[in-house]
Amino acid sequence: MSYRNLEIWQLAREIAIEVHMMTLKDLPSFEMYETGGQIRRSSKSVRSTIVEGYGRRIISG
Repeated sequence: MSYRNLEIWQLAREIAIEVHMMTLKDLPSFEMYETGGQIRRSSKSVRSTIVEGYGRRIISG
């Protein structure tokens, strides 16, 4: 089984894609780069954290 099969990872991926699209179309242009970039990075870090935890479970389990 892969982390990609986890429902929570799939949901986090979908949300990250939605957040990415929202930051590109809904933020004012002056916030698109700095604030928008931070929002995009943080939404993607959720997936990374899930993968990291999944990897630790396999190693220690």
